[in-house]
Amino acid sequence: MGDIAVLAALALSAFTSATLLPGTSEAALVGVLALGEAAAWLAVTVATVANVAGSLVNWGIGRFLLRFRDHPRFPVSPERYARTEALYRRWGVASLLLSWTPIVGDPLTVVAGVMRTPLVVFLPLVVVAKGARYVVVALVGLGLM
Repeated sequence: MGDIAVLAALALSAFTSATLLPGTSEAALVGVLALGEAAAWLAVTVATVANVAGSLVNWGIGRFLLRFRDHPRFPVSPERYARTEALYRRWGVASLLLSWTPIVGDPLTVVAGVMRTPLVVFLPLVVVAKGARYVVVALVGLGLM
């Protein structure tokens, strides 16, 4: 498989891993590195950019969903929405530094959209969180950590 195809597969895995769809981007990154299919810096960059792009989709979905908050079929009850809003306001945008975590991270990026977190605040925090995760995964995968 050529470098472009390998990196495209890594990007797809990283993108879907950032959405509410299942993905295994860490394993894909380690596999790319173990096979020597791409330079580590390039693989980490591709995974980070694609994963952040998936988080941007989540943020956009959150912003879109907000307009339907009062609709009876809104996927979150008013009570749960109020609790989530209070938690997000309590911990603030710094909580986006946890956007890399399994289970919590993806919904957190949707909540950031619902809570109208400005993109200029959202993006740097998510890039740092997701980029740092992939750097650590790469270092572990290469046996440097």
